Amino acid sequence: MATEPEMRPHVEMEMVAVNTTKPLKKKKKPRNLKRRIVQHWELYLFILPAVLYFVIFHYIPMYGVQIAFKDFIPSLGIWGSPWVGFEHFTRFFESYYFWDLIKNTLGISLYSLAVGFPLPIILALSLNEAKDGFFKRSVQTVTYSPHFISVVVMAGMVIAFLSPTTGLINHIIGLFGIDPIPFMSDPKWFKTVYVFSDVWQNTGWGTIIYLAALAGVDPQLHEAAIVDGASRWQRIWHINIPALVPTMVILLILNTGSLLAVGFEKILLLQNSLNMESSDVIATFVYRSGILDAQYSFAAAVGLFNAVINAILLIVVNQIAKKRGGASLW
Repeated sequence: MATEPEMRPHVEMEMVAVNTTKPLKKKKKPRNLKRRIVQHWELYLFILPAVLYFVIFHYIPMYGVQIAFKDFIPSLGIWGSPWVGFEHFTRFFESYYFWDLIKNTLGISLYSLAVGFPLPIILALSLNEAKDGFFKRSVQTVTYSPHFISVVVMAGMVIAFLSPTTGLINHIIGLFGIDPIPFMSDPKWFKTVYVFSDVWQNTGWGTIIYLAALAGVDPQLHEAAIVDGASRWQRIWHINIPALVPTMVILLILNTGSLLAVGFEKILLLQNSLNMESSDVIATFVYRSGILDAQYSFAAAVGLFNAVINAILLIVVNQIAKKRGGASLW
């Protein structure tokens, strides 16, 4: 029979063998994409139109961005046109109208952001406090309805309402002894007309997002606050507004990312030779240069510059929001 000293080395060797043995890992089954597509083909078929839309209208056209660095000649095609490098960008930066376009674009965007961003929040908080009834439903209908009016019709209504001779607004201010104001021909009025007509059209629609966020607030929080003696304003400030902050941050990031992307449709419809001084923005300039003047490469360069600046703003603002511990897009 082996003694204790003779058994100790064998025991120690067994313990070392046990300790050095790595636990067996379960092998993960490889994902079978084909099998998942077959099993859930209805879901993939449902998302297919959206994927095709982005591929056809957003990704494939990026092939043509290279004409911004070429002297594009339609008869030679994209590949046959000669390269000119950054010549079109330099021409745009050194032009006399560069800073005027930047000033008008930023002016309209920041004006719209300052006025149009807080109004849906205020309206959502107000409607959330209103009792369900005829008044609340009427306000919702009145504020949502303008969103469904097309841009062309909206621009026509604005021009008709602000006419110095037959416009409703000038008739109303005329009752107070004020002379008719040429809103659409005076450059200093253009930004205000554009921003407040946009607020009229989109404030009610933007309120829906904030009302959906307020619907997710736990009613027990309000009940506990009422028991503790909190007033209505205190409950709005300490419960409702914090619940809206993530949504507010996301929308602010998206709005900042499109700061230079002022849509040209409405501005083009409201624009005329008299208010061109304050209404000409990058988008309308690209339209005139590319479509009317057939300067395809130059217009592509200006549009690419606009898109790159918007992308940089989006990334920077998103990173700032992410570092501050708030909501972010990624």
